[in-house]
Amino acid sequence: MGNKSKLGLFSIVLLGINSIIGSGIFGLPGKAYKLMGPASMLVIIFCMLLSVSIALCFAEAGSWFKVNGGPYIYAKEAFGDFIGFEVGFMKWAISIIAWSAMANFFASTLAKVFPAVGHNPGRLIVTAAMLIGLAIMNLMGIKASKVVNNVVTIGKLVPLLLFVMIGIFFIKGGNFTPFTIIPEGQTYTEAFFAASLIIFYAYTGFESLAVAAEEMENPEKNIPKALVLVMLFVSVIYVLVMAISTGVLGGALAGSDAPVADAAGVMFGGFGKAFILAGTIVSVGGINMAASFHTPRSGVALAEQGLLPAFVAKKNKHGAPAVAIIVSVVLSLILAVTGSFSFLLQISVISRFLQYIPTCIAVLVFRKKYADRESSFRIPFGPVVPVLATVVSFWLLYNAAIADPKKILIGFGGLVIGIPMYFIMKAINGKAMDIEA
Repeated sequence: MGNKSKLGLFSIVLLGINSIIGSGIFGLPGKAYKLMGPASMLVIIFCMLLSVSIALCFAEAGSWFKVNGGPYIYAKEAFGDFIGFEVGFMKWAISIIAWSAMANFFASTLAKVFPAVGHNPGRLIVTAAMLIGLAIMNLMGIKASKVVNNVVTIGKLVPLLLFVMIGIFFIKGGNFTPFTIIPEGQTYTEAFFAASLIIFYAYTGFESLAVAAEEMENPEKNIPKALVLVMLFVSVIYVLVMAISTGVLGGALAGSDAPVADAAGVMFGGFGKAFILAGTIVSVGGINMAASFHTPRSGVALAEQGLLPAFVAKKNKHGAPAVAIIVSVVLSLILAVTGSFSFLLQISVISRFLQYIPTCIAVLVFRKKYADRESSFRIPFGPVVPVLATVVSFWLLYNAAIADPKKILIGFGGLVIGIPMYFIMKAINGKAMDIEA
């Protein structure tokens, strides 16, 4: 693949932004406010610090490799084939679950303009059209995906940036008092955890940036740069959006399913709400587009290492992984039409820690394993960031297990399903390929 067909730093940054900013920030502030009141600002900041810490670990781990796989490669090289396969298998499964949740939310968002889409058969038709349309676009090759991703990402940022730049002048200080509002029957810790699990979803997606490393220019240098730039930008936008939504809507934020659009409605009337709603639709469509690019390549990475059947990585005449694309879209479609956005969202968030925790620990392993090599990116403060990111991630999982053991069991169920597949493929193909670091 020539360099002109690969993603440069600018396109990688836009892909990263498109992979993160989507349904979350447009729809979740209201849910967090309902649990914590204005103190949900603290939850946004907490999730920002955690996600940036984890992203820094991904940035350092990614600086050692230029092959497809992302968290799968990091786990494999740090802990061996079996752990690597389990992380990689879950990465593909989680990506499919997340894509199905986002496709589900796209139909729900569109229903605010076209009510018929809010229930079947309209919802099914829109969801299927979204998934199949994106599959066709990806089958046409990376050039088509690159152009559409850049255009859609810029399109989704325009309304958000305008909302932030103008909205700060409409904030009412009185809407931040009382600062903490906890639902009856819940403790502060329980409410904070529940809100954190919801808001953290809005930050997820950065972990997919390195999955298609071979389709990017200088991935070992550009991916760490892109991750840092993306997370800084997204974090600032999220904090401002939450502050403005709270400052404009006050208590009304708790009952809002579209808080950014509702806040724009208060500021600018019907036109403002319609403008933000249009931006929301573009944004949710954009994050679906990013998912359609990342998701199949998680399966390709495993197939290229002999840990899934080789045909999964087969490419068509446009250089697109056709089999992985088709399998991913079919499974996503099944989940999207049978599951709710809220349920799929929580399963997706819980399961993602199966990628985050191994990657954070892998950073410490690579520092010793590759001590004689130069890295293009290194997290400051020694082991502090990887250790803190690991400990806090375990804390969230522990609280999730206490709050709802069923979701933990479902989220981790893929690990059990992957075990027989691993041993079957190892028996067929023998030792997996070495990784180029």
